[in-house]
Amino acid sequence: MSDTNDTRSSPRRRVGYGIAIFFSSAGALIIEIVAGRILAPYVGMSLYTWTAIIAVVLAGLSFGHWIGGELSGGTRSRSYRVLAAAMLLAAGTAAASLVLIRLLSPGILASGLHPILAIVLLTTCLFFLPSLFVGVVSPILTKLAVDDASHTHGRVIGQMYALGAVGSIVGTLAAGYLFISWIGSIGTVLMIASVYAILGSVFAIVSGIGRRVVGAISIITIPILVIGIVTANRIAALASPCTEESDYYCIRVIDYTHETGRASAVMVLDHLGHGINDRDEPGWFHTSYAELTDRLLAVRGLADGTLSAFFVGGGAYTLPRAWSTAFPHSQITVAEIDPAVTQVAQEQMWLRASPNLRIAHQDARLLLQWLPPERQFDIIVGDAFHDISIPAHLVTREFAREIQKRLKPDGLYTLSVVDHALAPRFLLSAVRTLFEVFANVEVWVDSEQMMMGGRMTFLVLASAHPSATSRVESQRIADNGSRKSWRRWPTDKLKVEMEQSGVPVLTDDYAPVDRLMFPVLKADL
Repeated sequence: MSDTNDTRSSPRRRVGYGIAIFFSSAGALIIEIVAGRILAPYVGMSLYTWTAIIAVVLAGLSFGHWIGGELSGGTRSRSYRVLAAAMLLAAGTAAASLVLIRLLSPGILASGLHPILAIVLLTTCLFFLPSLFVGVVSPILTKLAVDDASHTHGRVIGQMYALGAVGSIVGTLAAGYLFISWIGSIGTVLMIASVYAILGSVFAIVSGIGRRVVGAISIITIPILVIGIVTANRIAALASPCTEESDYYCIRVIDYTHETGRASAVMVLDHLGHGINDRDEPGWFHTSYAELTDRLLAVRGLADGTLSAFFVGGGAYTLPRAWSTAFPHSQITVAEIDPAVTQVAQEQMWLRASPNLRIAHQDARLLLQWLPPERQFDIIVGDAFHDISIPAHLVTREFAREIQKRLKPDGLYTLSVVDHALAPRFLLSAVRTLFEVFANVEVWVDSEQMMMGGRMTFLVLASAHPSATSRVESQRIADNGSRKSWRRWPTDKLKVEMEQSGVPVLTDDYAPVDRLMFPVLKADL
């Protein structure tokens, strides 16, 4: 396109600039959203991860805008060449992030760096350059649009800013509600790389340089990216680590038979194991906290055929599957927010439909609030996680009050808590919160796990009355003749630890779950 074209073509050019800024801005935000899913299997999906992603993407865009402003002068053809280079580099670096994460994550995460620094460094290596190169585009496009408008500079600047903002909004919605669940995170990145490559090729062609060369490159590279969207899972370097990629999780099912000696499988959501199911015997528990919850049910005298249970979270459905089989006349309700988790449990974790098992795909807190006021349960099991932490709205004092209203007089609330064995600040905060509502709060620990230190799962029990025992043993005898045992943390010592720690009561207004769990995050990376 010649720099000397008359102004009659200016409106048409401005429409083109608007389309380009819309799609480039949408792509930048889609990459930001999908970055969380790409990183989740490696570093989890905590507040620290999202903070790093947002900061790195904004830093890349900011540097890109600065560079774009510096390069926005000169002829229109020169600007088109800069735009072509920026978009093609954005395409290449976006696609390269899918391979780089496999190459760089083992070294960075095992380097001994502070966990937050490791997350920021990995995020920077993957997503800074794609953000920088796409950030170059907006100032140049805006300058070109302004140059084409002789007397409406302010209006054109506003229009270009608005189109960029609308593109960002559309990109955010499309990534969260459409692309990730339709074509997965890898397919989404390759799709955006394709859009960038198409835009870059168009600008290269209209700049008037090497049209045949650009056309040949486009004919080769763009179909490769498009084919990659469809076939990514068949290419080893691009294969998704997920069995299923849902709107909420990267879901993986791993054969665990070699570990247990029995036909079994473990479900992993993002990078936390959520339960191990035994194919042949639903009541054969391979995880300590699941067996302990089952044993406490018996110890408290609740294990009978009329059991009424509510599960906050389904995950692998280990206990709902076991109890619906063991107590055929029971009434078991599971609130699992992600239908894909349930589908995978049914297809690969041997979960079967049962008349006494009701599954609701919605938030547990909302479901409890919507139930009839008279509906109460023998036991409510808290087993919902977002990565290694419990969603903040499911550990607050307000939610505990809702739980208490839904328990029968002798009812029991159990809460699985992942924390550091030696510095369980989140655990102590959750306990302090429950003491605001329940007369009795207990913490049960696996004796063997406690001695090992590091990350472990505690079982918190809240009720109107204390348990009659401070020690529970497994019903199974190990090969060496011993039995697994769990012990109750002495209440007086628990209260001393709680007061000395200075941890807060968790409320809907203030629930710093990720900050309280930093010791376990640090130990986990």
